[in-house]
Amino acid sequence: MKAENEDYKNIPGWGMDADPENEPTYPMKNYTGDDHNRINYDRSQQQPLTVELLQSNERPGPSAVFGTTVPPSGLSGMIRRYAFRNSEDRYRHWIPLILADRINVCEGWIEDITHGHLPNPIKERGLAVEWKYNKPVMLKKIAAVALIGGIVFTISKILSDD
Repeated sequence: MKAENEDYKNIPGWGMDADPENEPTYPMKNYTGDDHNRINYDRSQQQPLTVELLQSNERPGPSAVFGTTVPPSGLSGMIRRYAFRNSEDRYRHWIPLILADRINVCEGWIEDITHGHLPNPIKERGLAVEWKYNKPVMLKKIAAVALIGGIVFTISKILSDD
């Protein structure tokens, strides 16, 4: 993926703390000058790009180290690719990422079933342990789900009768 904003230094506020002469916290902060030495570090060796890496279009390159266990795939991967085409300051970046996470959960269920493993949501979500050790909160969650389900059922019943 090609970065759309290669000249990131023109982004307002980018690296605003890099100039020690323009320290916004001076004199409130005990300024020793060491904070600005962090820009003079040796960059870590770049991890090889062995999987598709989605990265912000506001960054000049990939981070030195990144996860490779879950590369983007399927419908959730398509949604993530769309999200990373947009700036991080836009809803069209974050909302699709949240949606992609939810879809990825469903894709995981389908993958489990196709591999002969039936999901056990009570065990996987820790509901049995929560019931054992935190019954009041669990009862509130059950009541909330029952209330929302009842409202949805009632509304759908009213709409189907019309």
